[in-house]
Amino acid sequence: MKSIAILGSTGSIGTQTLQVIADNPDKFEVFAITAYNNTDLLIKQALQFRPKYAVMVKEDNYPDVCNALSNTDVKVLSGIDSVCDVVAMDGVDMVLTAMVGYAGLKPTISALKKGKTIALANKETMVVAGDLMCSLQEQYGSAILPVDSEHSAIFQCLEGERNNSVEKILLTASGGPFRTKDIDYLRTVTAADALKHPNWNMGAKITIDSASMINKGFEVIEAKWLFNVDVKNIEVVVHPQSIVHSAVQFADGSIKAQLGVPDMRIPIQYALSYPIRIPNDYNRVNLFDLGSLTFEKPDLNKFRNLALAYKAIEMGGNAPCILNAANEVANAAFLRGEVGFLQMSDIIENALTSVPHITHPTYDDYVNTDSETRKFIYS
Repeated sequence: MKSIAILGSTGSIGTQTLQVIADNPDKFEVFAITAYNNTDLLIKQALQFRPKYAVMVKEDNYPDVCNALSNTDVKVLSGIDSVCDVVAMDGVDMVLTAMVGYAGLKPTISALKKGKTIALANKETMVVAGDLMCSLQEQYGSAILPVDSEHSAIFQCLEGERNNSVEKILLTASGGPFRTKDIDYLRTVTAADALKHPNWNMGAKITIDSASMINKGFEVIEAKWLFNVDVKNIEVVVHPQSIVHSAVQFADGSIKAQLGVPDMRIPIQYALSYPIRIPNDYNRVNLFDLGSLTFEKPDLNKFRNLALAYKAIEMGGNAPCILNAANEVANAAFLRGEVGFLQMSDIIENALTSVPHITHPTYDDYVNTDSETRKFIYS
């Protein structure tokens, strides 16, 4: 029985993680759940799963959660520091980090320092501070298991290949809702248009990131740190069907790929149960029904955010942190209808060229860079 702390339990990944746990009550139990401000769903989850702790990050909502759970044994806490405290507790076997954006960095560090196993669904943590995360993992003997479908696929392809040289990682991308549209069309798209992802059901922030393809840039950075592969050996491949979740090419030219239906419960379950594969009744890929699979090169002129992610990787240091902070601001502004789809790239590029670059950042540097980037954009 593994005891799981779920950071971001009310989001897309968090709710699907709870589905996996509910499907396997003899294998997993919920130690803690956290949410930023979705009070009603956090309360509902706490009543169903009866974790030891429920943490409401937004402290204004804390009294409502306390009142709703006052007749249960669930201990209610509030604030990001409480999240950091809970993940470090002795009763936690695994921390599934599904908080959105930069907010996931601090609690992930707290869990790593206690030697916890991390099921990582918050790619921004590795984007912002991948070097630091890898150092902490090694220093404290913790483990990081990828939950993103692409990184889970790479992880699975590398199983049993420890001594074999990787020639290339093939990181697949759906291409999002605008794959076949030209740049003129992108000048007029709205958030509602961008939220219509053809294959995946995700939260708003990640869906917009997928539409602009910066999400794939983040995944390139994440793959670099997770698998210790030079970025020049990571190739993004647009695969509209989202059946091949990623692949690895080895030194002898052989390619191993992981295939599956677009269902995040599969990589979530694999991370929770690793190294065991648990049977389930989720949908299967039927090769006869598929007919064909197609692959394309990404258009970096049309999807400038992906090109800017590569630029940030090349700059190194705190540049990916600047990239992430600028994108979070631009993404939120686009969702509010304050900027256009293509303007997001302008905001990010301006930040990358204007916010001071630090070659060898510390944790405090990352914190300051995130803050300075947001202030720069709003100024």
